Order: sequence, then C-alpha cells, then structure tokens
Amino acid sequence: MNKTSCEIRVCQNCGLRYPLVKDQKFGERCPVCLGQTVAVLEQTLDREPPTENQTLDSKINLRVLLDNVRSAWNVGSILRSADGFEFRHAYLCGITPTPENLDVRKTALGAEDSVSWSAHKNAVELVRQLKTGGFEIWALEKTANSAPILLTLQKSKMPNQLALVVGNEVTGVDPGILEIADRVVHLPMRGQKRSFNVAIAFAVAAQILRVQY
Repeated sequence: MNKTSCEIRVCQNCGLRYPLVKDQKFGERCPVCLGQTVAVLEQTLDREPPTENQTLDSKINLRVLLDNVRSAWNVGSILRSADGFEFRHAYLCGITPTPENLDVRKTALGAEDSVSWSAHKNAVELVRQLKTGGFEIWALEKTANSAPILLTLQKSKMPNQLALVVGNEVTGVDPGILEIADRVVHLPMRGQKRSFNVAIAFAVAAQILRVQY
C-alpha cells in the first residue's frame, strides 16, 4: 500500500469493515476489537489534481468574515467551502484560529493556500472599514428582524462586493456587527434545532449566493 491507495479491510472477529490509508492512527488490527483483519479490496485514491490557470470572476468579489469561530475544524471547513464557491478572502477575527493551527490545515486540505486570509482582533472595527471600502455586509444570523436569505436575494440587487459574516458557535454574530450590517439573513430551519453548524450554514449560504450571481 502506498500514498495513493487504500485498503478496505474486514475484521475476522467482529465484522467491522473500514478503509486503511497510509499514516492512519490505527492499522491492520481492528480499531474496535483489535481482532485480526483481512484486506478485501485495494483501490487507488482520487487525489485532487492541481488547478492550472484558474482565474476568479473579476466582476464579483465575495469574502467571508469569521467572527470568533472557535473550532479549528469549522474554520478549516469554511476555508474549503470558500474555495469551492469562489470566495476571494477570509477574515479571521477575534479568537478564530488561523491556518497556522494544524487542525485548521488538516480540515482545509490545502484551501488555505488558494483562499487568502488575514487575522484581525476586532471584527466590528473591520466591518466598519469594509463598509467604508464599498463592501456590503450580510450577517448570517437568526434574529427577530432577520429575513430568509432567498427572500432577501429576490428583493435586493446583488452588490459586486459582499462580505458574509458568520459568528461564534454559541453566541452567534457580535451584536455590534448586527447593528451596522446592511442585511441580516438566516437559513429557515425545518426540524427541531434552531440553527445549523456554522460551517454547514456558511456552505449553504455560499451556494445560494453563488447561484444567484
């Protein structure tokens, strides 16, 4: 087995079926019961080929602002989605970990190299600067006055420069940002929970924005 392949193994004791790739924390012993396993399949992994001569849409400048997102895994996931939906820059504010954190890089899987990023201590001050620079600020948060994002898109002319703000996993977007944001939008929930995971919410909203553009 090499870096570009993986084995599918089955435990002879408990029946667990799992993939085994190089440098994985568990090996040929079953990760559940430590029983003997056998390889039933070997396959080549589809590595992402490097993109060549990729150019961004010059007419659209989408950016994301992470306001005190505490989880490195969420940050990495957001960076990966930002790359996929052609967001040009990520502002990492407050306690948000940067790609200098190993867990961010593990989850971003290289997206930290294709999406430029910068670290900022005060997200509210940054939002004021962005508005001065011509950016429209949309905060992704469910509040008493927020509107469903699709409804907002139907009623609003899409700006060429837009920064989408996502907030802390527990406390949400800073109230100071909500006060000065041009739009406060939310994703309607159909189940029992009141919100999505922040990385999932960003990905859904980013896809909706990209389709609209």
